[in-house]
Amino acid sequence: MLHMSRREFITLLGGAAVAWPLSARAQQSTMPVIGYLGSESPDAFAGRLRAFRQGLSEAGYVEGKNLAVEYRWAENQYDRFPALLADLVRREVTVIVAVTGTPPVFAAKAATTTIPIVFVTAADPVALGLVASLNRPGGNLTGVATLTVQLGAKQLEMLHELVPTATIFALLVNPTNPTNAETLSRDLQAAARTLGLQLHVLHASTERDFDTVFATLSRLRAAALVIGSDPFFNSRSQQLAALAFRHAIPTMYPFREYAIAGGLISYGNSFADAHRQSGVYTGRILKGEKPADLPVQQSTKVELILNLRTAKALGLDVPLSLLGRADEVIE
Repeated sequence: MLHMSRREFITLLGGAAVAWPLSARAQQSTMPVIGYLGSESPDAFAGRLRAFRQGLSEAGYVEGKNLAVEYRWAENQYDRFPALLADLVRREVTVIVAVTGTPPVFAAKAATTTIPIVFVTAADPVALGLVASLNRPGGNLTGVATLTVQLGAKQLEMLHELVPTATIFALLVNPTNPTNAETLSRDLQAAARTLGLQLHVLHASTERDFDTVFATLSRLRAAALVIGSDPFFNSRSQQLAALAFRHAIPTMYPFREYAIAGGLISYGNSFADAHRQSGVYTGRILKGEKPADLPVQQSTKVELILNLRTAKALGLDVPLSLLGRADEVIE
């Protein structure tokens, strides 16, 4: 049996303590690092982060085990993106993940032509000039297009089915996200003309603007509202749903999260599905695949959610045609 004095044992322990962090540090430095760029805050993003991590794990990567993540949050101040990205580029991250709408993707594209970028965008990435084509992106960007912005006309039609006697509608867009705002305004104006409706386009880019918007709605006698797809609005889903309820304005929202928060109706892509796909792509790039060769995925999972509790409180009869198409009904 090996005898060891207490001092020898302590010395050995001390040596182990020194050796362990060094080897752990060496292991960490060889770990790939993702730069994750969020337009909001971690709290507002919990569900999407869960889905993103699920996608990463499907590709064989687990944060803290064989992957490190540097998070940068803009707290809804889109002008902060260039500085946050400059920091990630300086740190030489392996992949930049910009999955919170169009503004961070544009900023990422401007910041680097060499670090791979994975995006999730609600608009058409080819029309935006982010990629050469959906099948062959060609540069250092690829990701998922949810095309939620393209669903605007359909959203207006469905809202009109819910409030068939209404003739004056409104659309809320964020002017600091001009790509989404312009596409939505153009498409919904065209749809409104076809349906014989009047449409007012209202703007909000801060929480303070929300009260002004709802006051303006009553002044314009708008009977219903469509909330455009925008990361800032999405981060305030509960607040917007509560305001629409308080002002008794039937409102169409772009994502399920709003209907869960008490919003009347939502029609749009599945956030979870798009963010899981972005995680899978990030993993594939970490394994050595090139963004130029990874076709942009189109998130085709579109869901219609109806909140019957809210419909009842607003005194609305939901037509069977809508109920029959709903993917989920909240009672």
